[in-house]
Amino acid sequence: MPLNCGIVGLPNVGKSTIFSALTRAKAEAANYPFCTIDPNFGIVPLPDKRLDRLCEIFKPKRRVPAVVEFVDIAGLVQGASKGEGLGNQFLSHIREVGMIAHVVRCFDDPDVIHVAGRVDPADDIEVIHTELALADLDSLDRRLDKLGRQLKVQDPNLKKDSEKEIAVLNKIRPALEEGRPAFTVGLEPEESEFARRSFLITLKRELFVCNVDESGVKGNTYVDIVKKIAEKQGSEAVVICGKFEAELADIEDPAERAEFLQGIGLEEPGLALLAHAAYRLLGLRTFFTAGEDECRAWTIRIGDKAPTAAGVIHTDFEKGFIKAEVYHYDDLLQYGSEAAVRAAGRMRQEGREYVVQEGDIVFFKFNV
Repeated sequence: MPLNCGIVGLPNVGKSTIFSALTRAKAEAANYPFCTIDPNFGIVPLPDKRLDRLCEIFKPKRRVPAVVEFVDIAGLVQGASKGEGLGNQFLSHIREVGMIAHVVRCFDDPDVIHVAGRVDPADDIEVIHTELALADLDSLDRRLDKLGRQLKVQDPNLKKDSEKEIAVLNKIRPALEEGRPAFTVGLEPEESEFARRSFLITLKRELFVCNVDESGVKGNTYVDIVKKIAEKQGSEAVVICGKFEAELADIEDPAERAEFLQGIGLEEPGLALLAHAAYRLLGLRTFFTAGEDECRAWTIRIGDKAPTAAGVIHTDFEKGFIKAEVYHYDDLLQYGSEAAVRAAGRMRQEGREYVVQEGDIVFFKFNV
């Protein structure tokens, strides 16, 4: 699965404004549908106070944060699954991302055009879900047709494999016909592997992004509607004021940024919440390497073992993996220095089967 997040939604809900604020890149944003046609890509540093603290302790020459890639995809409209509004092109872009950040308009403004002529978050979400489900039903039917032909072959293993996959797709079909995402269907791990072969869009995790105006930073009735939908399908929702975030992105001075946030009653930017939520829903985990040369946050998948984590740094580290010296960020906070952590016996030697944990600080030993 790709480690990136696609920003989707109806036209004119603020996708490109949020993308520009996230990446400090100037994606085109305009008050008319389809001002974005080709997807925009941006790498977003993940805010992490732990990395800031590591830099205070080790005083390194370089600070390198973990990152999340966001993709700004043009707005979908009703009929996208049938090609309306360049729908086929945009749907193909969504298939290439790891998860979906679904931006929903949660503000009233007569000067900003709404494609349906009214603001209705529940209806807007239903339009997107319906189009994605219809696109997936089309993919599912094509896959079932191919599998049906495979049932006629003589190879018993291929026939058995095809039968299992057909059963999984038929389990997913009712949800898609109701306009529900495929990921809401309770699939066993083996079933999920079969389902992935159809490259269904709605198997991707979905994060709702409530785009509000200045008066809705603390929430409003529109946000309440989105949060209920998110909770019902086991998702999350974050609240962002795209206008504020765009203004904040242009402020370089940290003190001035803090003052700006305080002025609107926020402790941290909404975009930081979005980046962390995307990172979490992508199933990612952070470990650190720390020293005088560099303090760095590295990204792995939840469940990755020590050799795999070593390979993220360099393939030679994985090939020649010997062991990992590991302690936790919390240990460093408690004892104040790496030497003190070692003296307290909190430094561990871990082997190939060790599953790297969130917040681990690791030094890999290898030989090639």
